[in-house]
Amino acid sequence: MDLVAEFLEVLVETIRDVLPIAAVLVTFQLFVLRRPLANPRRLVLGFGYVLLGLVLFLMGLEQAVFPVGKAMAAQFTAPGFLGVDHTAAGHSVDPAAYVWLYAFSFAIGFSTTMAEPSLIAVTLKAKELSAGAIGAWGLRVAVALGVAIGITLGVYRIVIGVPLQYFIMTGYVVVIVQTMFAPKLIVPLAYDSGGVTTSTITVPLVAGLGLGLAESIPGRSPLIDGFGLIAFASLFPMITVMGYAQASEWRAARKRSPDATSDPATPEESPS
Repeated sequence: MDLVAEFLEVLVETIRDVLPIAAVLVTFQLFVLRRPLANPRRLVLGFGYVLLGLVLFLMGLEQAVFPVGKAMAAQFTAPGFLGVDHTAAGHSVDPAAYVWLYAFSFAIGFSTTMAEPSLIAVTLKAKELSAGAIGAWGLRVAVALGVAIGITLGVYRIVIGVPLQYFIMTGYVVVIVQTMFAPKLIVPLAYDSGGVTTSTITVPLVAGLGLGLAESIPGRSPLIDGFGLIAFASLFPMITVMGYAQASEWRAARKRSPDATSDPATPEESPS
């Protein structure tokens, strides 16, 4: 009965949240475009599927994903696992003791990003529109590496307790500098890559991990230190995607340069 009550409660909240979106779409379709809705029965059925999917997704987040993220964070920071005593250490633990936490953060960031449906869709569309100039697989790996590095660095920030703004401002300085030198074709895609990574799979796990760490590490505030990992996950894909494009451009230029130098002697150099 508790599960049914929770389902109904989440259903009511989801309908309340989604109805304004449906109202805007219908209003503009009927009164601005002045066109009837195509296949209204199919639209209603699809709307029901969306509601059901959102309800089940939200329930799954609360019952599984968030608790798993918090539990993993608590276990990786437990004194018994680290082999230290927080009290004896004066609430200060060597950041190097959290090496397995960093490895887990990198792995979970990479794997969840590779599985993001929105990222897969964007990379396939980029490959299609660029006529294969942009590789879907290489772009996915570059984005996943960016998220993995960003989350790992964000976890390190929580461990050492340094304010978030120093990392974020430094990262955006790097992005601005890269933007001036990266191939123009990749810059808009790199900026969008940060957004598509923070979607249905990555955000819940990363948010649960950050909150769990802030609650488990002595001296950290869940409100101040627990949030911010998503910012790292959005920032660093821009850096890695532009870096991937710059490295590809450099490799291509290096492959072309031996061809130019291996040509036969020019007429000026030819013997008379």
